[in-house]
Amino acid sequence: MTTDADHPAPLPCVVCIPARNEAERLPRLLASLAAQEGVSARAPLRVVVLTNNCRDGTVQAVRDVEASGILATLALRLTDVELTGAEAHVGTARRMALEAGADWLEADGQPDGILLTTDADARLPADWVTANLRALEAADVVGGRLVIDEDGTADPDLVALHARIERYWSGVRRLEDLLDPPPHDPAPRHGDHTGASLAVPAVLYRAVGGLPALPCGEDNALVGLLRANGARLRHCPEVHVLVSSRHQGRVSGGMATEMLRRARVLHGEAYLLPEAAHWQALILRRAALRRAFHLDPEARVAACGRLGLAPEDLDSVGACPNDIAFVERADRILESRSAPARECALDQAVADLDALALSLKAAA
Repeated sequence: MTTDADHPAPLPCVVCIPARNEAERLPRLLASLAAQEGVSARAPLRVVVLTNNCRDGTVQAVRDVEASGILATLALRLTDVELTGAEAHVGTARRMALEAGADWLEADGQPDGILLTTDADARLPADWVTANLRALEAADVVGGRLVIDEDGTADPDLVALHARIERYWSGVRRLEDLLDPPPHDPAPRHGDHTGASLAVPAVLYRAVGGLPALPCGEDNALVGLLRANGARLRHCPEVHVLVSSRHQGRVSGGMATEMLRRARVLHGEAYLLPEAAHWQALILRRAALRRAFHLDPEARVAACGRLGLAPEDLDSVGACPNDIAFVERADRILESRSAPARECALDQAVADLDALALSLKAAA
């Protein structure tokens, strides 16, 4: 007689991957998923691959690696589609993959399971799935840290540039910790929440209407929707993903565009970023909105008025489940009325962030 223990259930999650012309890199990603902690042929990891508009043999490459037997720990569903017209972009493909994943969980009686998404050219550490599931125990959505995968051909000058840019963003997060630390996303944390590594419960994903099918920035749009509905976003340092350093990508405005921008810096192009004062003002504004949410209605109207929000603005914000949703919705209005951030060169921006942090610490 067999028991449930003889046939363990799959992990309560599904990994959803859009892919276009990734015959070389997608098999490598699938192999890293097959090697995830806690998966086996008896307890497989569900994976949805949505290939679209491929011309390089991506589908056959997946079938070949599947036939090799190295994906025996995956329950793999591959769907190949041809997207046309205005829908032919990654936003449509990622939405279709996530919707297929949510349908799969529901059909298996796990509608409260977890949707994970990554990019077809990524590589994942063996604990990527389990680290995401752990992080979700104290959060509603988890973004993974992006680590640039140089494939052993790193240019030392480019590596140094990556480090300087990361120091800038670390400085922004340090300001946040000094001025308005998020209780649901404590330090240490990173700042990434892209399609290369996102995790969200399927019920929450569907509650906000799913991923917006945008040609670029669909991942950030989804995170924005989730936060505007009160979701706690965690940038867990234990969750990371290796992302490609290639300069020719599949999405305009994606990681490849950023890598090309950084490569041009080595040939003399300036790398401009918002000044430290921009982040200080933004963090203080959001902190003031957070405090206003917890006031009685009359005091809230007065506090928001001092920030530039009229009563009709608050009406458009609507009822919010928590301060996270209120800050996201209200600050979106204020941001739309703000002047563009002033920018300066990378090294000056880093120095100004460091100096501002020191002055804030001294004042405290």
